[in-house]
Amino acid sequence: MLKSIDIRKQAGLDLKSPACIYNLCDKLNVKVKFVDISSMEGIYLKGDEPQIWLSALRPLTRRNFTCAHELGHHVFGHSSTIDELTEDSEKSKTFHPDEFLVDSFAGFLLMPTLGVRKAFASRGWDIASATPLQIFTIACSFGVGYETLINHMTYTLKMINRIKAASLLKSTPKSIRQDFLGRSSAEPLIIADAHWSMPTLDAEVGSHLLLPNTAEATNDTITFQENHSQGRLFQANRPGIVRVYCHDAEWAAFVRVSRYQFVGLSKYRHLEEPEDE
Repeated sequence: MLKSIDIRKQAGLDLKSPACIYNLCDKLNVKVKFVDISSMEGIYLKGDEPQIWLSALRPLTRRNFTCAHELGHHVFGHSSTIDELTEDSEKSKTFHPDEFLVDSFAGFLLMPTLGVRKAFASRGWDIASATPLQIFTIACSFGVGYETLINHMTYTLKMINRIKAASLLKSTPKSIRQDFLGRSSAEPLIIADAHWSMPTLDAEVGSHLLLPNTAEATNDTITFQENHSQGRLFQANRPGIVRVYCHDAEWAAFVRVSRYQFVGLSKYRHLEEPEDE
């Protein structure tokens, strides 16, 4: 935990706010690249110009956590590593101290204790009685997966007990999307409510975005789909950056949309595609 605090301070971040892991890597001069390799989660390449390679074929939230994990290898001075894609049941069979260390680092870096508590408190939600949709909303705000947040809150932060965790894990992002939208949907859903504190929101083409009730977009990078009781549903339409705002409230953010399973350097992931001549 202390190392994650040091890194946040080094990058000019506070100890409560969500952070974009790719921006953080840029500040630490660690180059991040997305690659089309299905057999691995990520690679850390040690050297004078350290690099992190991430599989573009993994879900967006998984890539975020893997990037923080690989950054942990860099921060702790580990040698170059390859984290292969394995089933969770296989991971649990063998204990690797370095992997446990960087997993813990990644959890605290992306989901700091004060930040998680603030996320619930600012919304007036009780952690002990949190619903799957509330947990999913908080996970979206930190850019991590639903199960990742539950496990972090259970085994690391000790905010919920195992019985509560097991109950929450009966729901999945797919079932939460279906319950919320009233229909089955394979496309990822990102909920950015009125308490969203990041200046940016990262998504891929095809993703659905639930924004506050009066949210508007300044261009067609994302397009309005329908109204919901808890907000307005948009869909990421094409790569690029668009400002979204609420005209009746001090809420605004830049939505940064990348191509689906983008391959290349992370700093180029939101570039608009050239128009056909």
